[in-house]
Formats: sequence, C-alpha cells, structure tokens
Amino acid sequence: MKTQLVVFTRYPEPGNTKTRLISALGAEGAALLQQRLTTQTLNTSRTFRKRVPSVVQVQFAGRDATAMQAMFGDGIDYMPQQGQGLGERLQHAIDAAFQTDADRVIVIGADCPQLDAATLEEAAYQLEHHDVVVGPAEDGGYYLIGMKKPQPSLFQEIPWGTSEVFLKTLTKIDTLRLKRKLLAPLSDIDTPEDLVRCRATPQLIDGILPSEVANRLSIVIPTLNEAERLADTLQFVRSRCVSESDLEVIVADGGSTDDTAEIASENQAKVVVCNRGRGIQMNAGAAIASGETLLFLHADAQLPVRYDDIIQNMLRGKAVAGAFRLQIDHDTPGLRMVARLANLRSRMLQRPYGDQGLFLRSQTFYELGGFRNWPLMEDFEFVQRLRKRGPIGLANDAMTVSARRWQKRGVVQTTCLNQAIVLAWRIGISPQRLATWYRGKPASSS
Repeated sequence: MKTQLVVFTRYPEPGNTKTRLISALGAEGAALLQQRLTTQTLNTSRTFRKRVPSVVQVQFAGRDATAMQAMFGDGIDYMPQQGQGLGERLQHAIDAAFQTDADRVIVIGADCPQLDAATLEEAAYQLEHHDVVVGPAEDGGYYLIGMKKPQPSLFQEIPWGTSEVFLKTLTKIDTLRLKRKLLAPLSDIDTPEDLVRCRATPQLIDGILPSEVANRLSIVIPTLNEAERLADTLQFVRSRCVSESDLEVIVADGGSTDDTAEIASENQAKVVVCNRGRGIQMNAGAAIASGETLLFLHADAQLPVRYDDIIQNMLRGKAVAGAFRLQIDHDTPGLRMVARLANLRSRMLQRPYGDQGLFLRSQTFYELGGFRNWPLMEDFEFVQRLRKRGPIGLANDAMTVSARRWQKRGVVQTTCLNQAIVLAWRIGISPQRLATWYRGKPASSS
C-alpha cells in the first residue's frame, strides 16, 4: 500500500505560536517549545519512513516553505495549509494526498511528545484491516487520524478546539458504518497543565522550564477565589519551615474573580493562571516547579512546624511518597471521627487523599505523567498509580484543614457523598459528570 504521512504544524514565531502557553513560558519559550516538538515529530516521521515506505509531507501555517525547510531540514515536502478552519484544512490535506495515488493517508499533529514510530507503524498496519484509525488525545481531541479513502463528513460540523472533538468524530464514523480502530490515548501539549508531560523529556524543556534544584521543596497550591484564606496559608507555609531559602511556593489559579492572584504575588508566591480543575491546576503548577520535591497543598490548610524536615526525612527512607495526618479545625465528635477514619485508611491502605498534603520526589511525579486533568478524583487515581512504585508513608505530625466542606452539607451527608463518588468512579462514571453531581454546577468549575 502507498502511504502518505501528513504532519500538521505551525512555524514557531513568538507571539503567534502556542499562545495558550505564553502565560507559563512567555512568547519566546512557547515558540521554542513548538520548534522542538516539531523537530521531534519530524524525526519520528523519518524513522517511520525507514520502516514503512512512505511519503512525508508537512502542512504548515505561518511564514513560507523556505523558512520551514531552513528550520526543519530537507527530504520532506513543505506545503502551506489551505482552508478557513481546522476541519477544512484537514479535509483539503487528505483529499490532496489521495489525488497523488496514496492508498492510505495518516495525519498527525506536531505537539504530542509521546508519539513514536511504533505508534505510526501500528496505525499503518491497522489501515490494512480498517477504514479509519484514530489516536485519541487525553484532552478530548485526537492526535492522529488515518483512512483508506476521503471521508469529508468526518471534518464537518465538529466543535474544533473543544473536548468533544473525538466523541463527535467517533459518532460520525459509526454513523457511516466505517470499520474503525482506536490507538492508545496520548497527550497533546496545548495548555500549561499539559507541560507536565514534557518534564520527562529533558531535551524538550531545557532552557524553557526551570531546572531541578537540589534540596528545594516546591509547594503547589491550586486556588479559585481563595482571597479570604490564602494569605494566612502562605504565612504559615513560610513561618513553619526550617529553611525558607530552600522553599518555592507556586499558586496555580483557576481564574479567580477576587484578589487571590494579587495576594499570592504579594506573599512572594509564583502565580500561574490556568484552566479550572484541581488536577489541571496542580499539573500546571508542578510543570513550572524547580524543586527536587513537590508538595501539593490545599489553600485552606495549615502545615505542621518543621514540615520540610518531616518531608525530607520520610523520603530518605523506603517511602516513595507521603502525606500528613489529617486534623480538622472544628472540634466536634463527628469531625474527629472523620479524621480518625481518614488517618486509619491512610496508614493501613496507604491511600491518603489530596487534603492531607501529598508529597513526593518531582522526578517520580514527572515519570508518572502527573495527575489526570480531571476536576475530581485526580488524587485518588494518582495514588493508585503511585502505590505501584512503592510504599506511601503517613507522617506522625498532623496538618490542619478547614471544616468548611463538612459544615456546608453536614458531616454524615458529606462522608456518604464522598464514598458514593468513589464507588461511582470505580464503576466507570466520568470525573466530569461526577464533578457536576458533587458540586451541583457545571463540571468545569473548581
């Protein structure tokens, strides 16, 4: 079969490239990352071409073919994208490829660092037996689509740039009764929270994201309208550590409408503004961290005295990660029981929750790919993966959290709801839907 591989990308021009990353990387850093991602993707394409005889073509936006060739090298055709939107551009590229007598066409983006030649080989092989092959992206889009003949309707009436792209495309494939094959999900790099996926590939981020500093502790605090509590939390963070010089505080804000970001800056915290959702925000903060160790802290929590020493001592032992004992700032029998059960669960089952101050080596966090970009259950799922690496310790010292979420619904109702959410997730209900049920508002809220 004659195969054509089409790579969609953009010339890496500062200010016009990876604009959603500029808040975290700056215009120059975002453009440099785009350049490196494209270079890696084209190297992967060249490896694929050696294994599966094929033509590789780059369809680009911005500048011209001469500039693209000068930056990314010879041996590949560079063609400007044609069409008003992404759907039209994809359709045009695929139609043009089939007009060159290709028997199968595979289109990929240039912002998926996990994409390798083996995945492209799998796509080419599956097209011998299927009409369409799709590689779903974890953000709800797709990083690859391949087909054996033009299918223009797959690119029409699709909500491009949203989390519905993959599902809408899948519905169209099934409506057309096409035989399809799905590849393993991978991550695109589009927003600050996605950058955590790049930390496991040092050559991509060298000079763009901070280098790891030995003995430094980076504390990541996700926030949304926490102006009332954040200043106190940050003061406790700095006053209760042994070595403030080895401390970095990052506030990952999900678009607060109050003074949260300003208060964070006034208290010498680094601020990154990102999409809402705890998993999303904690990933965005961890992506720009420079610490050898990471601590994820809620905005209403108070750490114990000498917490940095406690963390380092625990991680020098057998523990791959750890958390603090839970203490709630409202002393009632019901809340004391909640704390006791949480601490028993953490010690016996090694399953702490996010409100207990999860900490671990940054290298471990990056190797695991960080949290899922979920609005709920991100800590539960991450701890499940983390336990496969080794034991999760529980410190003897307690951290204190606000009773506000138990007071809002009541202790019994909150506890039962939390357990129901865990059960519902285990049977396959999505975190987005669970967040809607839990908060009684759209799942995009934090």
